[in-house]
Amino acid sequence: MTVVADAGPLIHLAQINKLHLVQRIFGQVTITAGVKREAVDEGVRLGYADAEVIGEALRCGWLIVESVPSRLVKTALKLAEGENISVADAETLLLAKEKKAELLVDEKIVADLAKMYGLRVWGTWTLLLESLSRGLIEVADVENAVGELGKRRHKLKEKQALEILDAAKRVASTRKEQKTKRQKTKKE
Repeated sequence: MTVVADAGPLIHLAQINKLHLVQRIFGQVTITAGVKREAVDEGVRLGYADAEVIGEALRCGWLIVESVPSRLVKTALKLAEGENISVADAETLLLAKEKKAELLVDEKIVADLAKMYGLRVWGTWTLLLESLSRGLIEVADVENAVGELGKRRHKLKEKQALEILDAAKRVASTRKEQKTKRQKTKKE
C-alpha cells in the first residue's frame, strides 16, 4: 500500500518512541520536501530529539522524500489559501491524491479534505490501534501515548482520551479471543 505522511503523526510517534510502527504497518512511506523541512530540518535546528529520529528513518530509506509534481504547485497554493491550511499540508494532500495513496495525518481539516478526495486516512491514534491489533504493541503503550501526547501535544479532551483507551481495550480483547480460537483449532 502506498502512503503519504504529514509531519504531525511522524513527530508525535517519534516523541513517544513509536515511529518504527509506521514502517511496520506501511513499509515505505513518502513525505514531501515541506514535511521534511517541518519534521526534520526545523526540528534539528531547534534541537528536538524527535527530528533526529525522523531523520534516521530517512537515512534508513523507509521514509522517502518525493517532489510534488510542478503542475500541482499552483493548485496546492490555491488549496492552502482556500481551505486555510499550510502549503505543506496542501502539497501532502495533493501528492497522496496524485499517487492514489493513503494519507497519514492528524489535522482534522486535512483529513476531511482527504476523505472528500476518496483517500483512506490514518492518524496517530488509528495507527497505534492497528499496531495493537497486530500485536506490535500492548494496551499499556496506548495508555502511555494518551498520557504523553494527549495532555501536552495532541490536546485530547478527556472524552477523546477515554474513547481511545476503550477502543484499545476492545482491540486487545478481540485479539485475545482470536488467539484463543486459533489455539483451540490447533488442538482439535
